Amino acid sequence: MNDLPIETAPMPRVEVVCEGNAFAMGVAQGQALRTKIRTAREELTRLEAFRLRQPWWLPFPAYCWIVERKARRLIAGWNNAAPEMLERLRGIATGAGLGESALALFNVLEAVLGNVTRSTACPAACSAVAVRGRRSATGRPIIAHNFDYLPVVQPFYILRDSRPTGRARSLDFTFAPLAGAVDGVNEHGLAIAYNYAFTTDAPAGPVPPISAAITDALERCRTVEEAVTRVAARPRWGAGLLMLADATGDIASLELSSTGSAVRRPAAGEDAIYHTNCFSTDAMLAIQIPWDAVYTDRAPKPLRGRRLHLSSERRNERFDANLAGDAALGPDDLARIMADHGPTGVADDFTPCVHGTYWHTTACLQLLPAMRSLRVAYATACQARYETFQLS
Repeated sequence: MNDLPIETAPMPRVEVVCEGNAFAMGVAQGQALRTKIRTAREELTRLEAFRLRQPWWLPFPAYCWIVERKARRLIAGWNNAAPEMLERLRGIATGAGLGESALALFNVLEAVLGNVTRSTACPAACSAVAVRGRRSATGRPIIAHNFDYLPVVQPFYILRDSRPTGRARSLDFTFAPLAGAVDGVNEHGLAIAYNYAFTTDAPAGPVPPISAAITDALERCRTVEEAVTRVAARPRWGAGLLMLADATGDIASLELSSTGSAVRRPAAGEDAIYHTNCFSTDAMLAIQIPWDAVYTDRAPKPLRGRRLHLSSERRNERFDANLAGDAALGPDDLARIMADHGPTGVADDFTPCVHGTYWHTTACLQLLPAMRSLRVAYATACQARYETFQLS
């Protein structure tokens, strides 16, 4: 897949302001993004990991009809675990003029595709770095995040200004049909960025994906410590790593699955931390897909025969090298680290800036919690031209 030329890459902008109660916020999102949401549904035909789950004898429209209704039954269970998120999803469906089943499918897809024991592929790669204190050129915390996904999905990225009644306002990076958030920073100076991971466990019942827990934390929490505690206690479906920072200077990596969690902070005397798509804590390594696992013929063709964790391991090696030492790093320095093309200078599936046979770096973000702002580019990291968005 070719990169979009810089001149034609979509420009990030705040596309919707969602205000009020959960349902009203959803309606605003659905109305403002109706065209994107409806087009996203049509584009499912191009998502190979989704098509590979389709029985060969079943026509695609019938397959969609079946899986959408299964998804609707799953989200019905959210009424116990996250009723407000369910109301937000129903509002999006209402605003977009679609049935709940179609929106339900988008909002469970991240977790369904992420279960590689029963599915075809993990949803994406991704890399995140956080610095603070003496490792930050500004003295303030910064998170840099490469969101590595499929280019076909890039047109559906959005920035959302969320203003829930009685709770914290936030700027969110997400997908047009999603109730939850991928990344975000709130008015208190809490910032969260989301990477996917690979695990073998599953929730006991129907609960929302991790993106819903991110939205909940941005609405209710002020600090990394509060967010870690709240997210870890919240019922969730999926596996991932959250990079968190707050205006006080705290930073942390939170490793998550449907049943477990563990938090990791910089080593004593250090002010930098990174992660890709593999865990580092003993507790979470116990439920991670084994290190020697290989994609089978149920995966998209470019991934078949490849060891699952190879890309994460190679990217970890580059971050080890590029973050070594005591240099203070500013936004431009972090942008260069995230744009790294490996020791050969040629980007591929295994470099921090991913130009892969399946995944690409499709969005780059920098989260600055002390400034309550996001810097965003919808491009590979080596092509990124960041736009800055700040909570006023």
